[in-house]
Amino acid sequence: MVKRLSVLALAGILALPSLGVAGGGSDQVTDLEKKIESLALQLEELRAALAAQAAQNKGVEENVRKLDTNVTALDESVEQLDNSVADLDDRSEGWDLASRFELFGDFRSRLDYYNADTVFGRSVENDTLWTNRFRLNMEVKATENVEFKGRLAMYKTWGNQSAFGNEGDPMFPVFDGNVTRTPAESSALYVDRAFVNWNNVAGLPMWFSIGRRPTTDGPPAQMRMGSDQRLATPMAFMDWPFDGLSVGYAWDWGLDSLGESRVRFCYGRGFEAGSQDGVGDVEDMDFAGLSWDILKTEKRFAYIQSFMAFDLVNYPNFQDPIIDANFGQMSGMGERRNLGDVWHTAAVYQAKVADLNYFVSGGWSQTRPDEGGLFNDPFSPAGPNQDEEDGYSLYLGVRYDLDDAGLKFGAEFNYGSEYWLAMSPGHDDIYQSKLATRGQVYEIYTIWDLPTGEALSKYAKTFVRLGYQHYEYDYSGSGDWNLRPYDLGNAGDRMQMQMMGLDPVESADQVYITFEAFF
Repeated sequence: MVKRLSVLALAGILALPSLGVAGGGSDQVTDLEKKIESLALQLEELRAALAAQAAQNKGVEENVRKLDTNVTALDESVEQLDNSVADLDDRSEGWDLASRFELFGDFRSRLDYYNADTVFGRSVENDTLWTNRFRLNMEVKATENVEFKGRLAMYKTWGNQSAFGNEGDPMFPVFDGNVTRTPAESSALYVDRAFVNWNNVAGLPMWFSIGRRPTTDGPPAQMRMGSDQRLATPMAFMDWPFDGLSVGYAWDWGLDSLGESRVRFCYGRGFEAGSQDGVGDVEDMDFAGLSWDILKTEKRFAYIQSFMAFDLVNYPNFQDPIIDANFGQMSGMGERRNLGDVWHTAAVYQAKVADLNYFVSGGWSQTRPDEGGLFNDPFSPAGPNQDEEDGYSLYLGVRYDLDDAGLKFGAEFNYGSEYWLAMSPGHDDIYQSKLATRGQVYEIYTIWDLPTGEALSKYAKTFVRLGYQHYEYDYSGSGDWNLRPYDLGNAGDRMQMQMMGLDPVESADQVYITFEAFF
């Protein structure tokens, strides 16, 4: 179009002389000059437009070239991305397998001071007992409704690392019912819990579980241990790590005030007798019973359990073969044998009102001896005790929370009668199980949640726990079903204990401080 206009303008210029001659007048010449000037201006404008158009075309060509370069680079990036995606696809199956595992745990360092006075005047003291405990939890799903849960634990005293001798500094050797719960002389990592849950059986709110059970630190122990969640299935009076199974069913009451409920049948083995030859056979010791969460809401929990311990043995198998081979002779109990059964029932109700937490609980135990007898008295002319002996316990506790300050203050009291039996060798009181005490135990404690910054895990918390326990024993043999409980304030019983070389603890004081981190 521009070229066409230029040609027309040129033709007009060439025709100007002939037009002038033909016109023959000065006015016509003036008009022609004006027209020529106008055409010249138009020509300059056209040239300027052509130059601008040429510059614009050059910019477009440059942009097109850059765009081509970018498209080429983009194609290369897409190719690299395709290769990366293919590589991710190759590795995704392994990642999916790894991501199913959830790992979390806790570490506790604890310092204890312990002082005890025995019946015949000895003073027993450990001024500094340091312990470290490390636990690693794991959870993983195999299928939509099948999951595995486990926990490994290391629990040792400072300055002890030995393959021989009595474990740590306990009052009783380590056996299956207190392993991972008693400070040891090695840093070995033991399996504390390992079980599989099959949930939603037949599409119902029903489950089956089997393995090494979560049966330590049950309610209401979580209150003084600084946990916001229940730590085990059975109540703390049944503090015994064992292998077993359970079948349960859950439902909702349909009322907010009652929340949810679940009931379980539980079975476990406390002692495996091994192969028998028909001479002096010893039966396995088993547990079986019911566990019922009557109601559970955010602020209230009511629970009851009732079980039988069948074919109690006078002493279990110990981890140390030397102790196991000689314990019967050293203790005066003789060969290992069965003594009878124990029926055990306990209940707890706990609630929270504003910042005050509290619980009320109690327990009842009844021995049902066989010919071997339970609570036997060596001085009795009638032989093994065949009577059914009833024992009772009361357990109370409160804790007040100052959330703004990160502080909790608690106090507990428990009482056990003459024949009270708590099945609690897996207790967390270092020396003596306070809930097995035939007498009274008073405890006060405080928990300080440390200001350690933003939590990087839903499990994360760090706190210090400081506490004091005072034990007052009325009867000997707390937690033991072999010997008759001797009245520590009775002169005749004291004489019998002295004749047998017994010098049980009459009172004890324990101060502890812990540093605990959950992650």
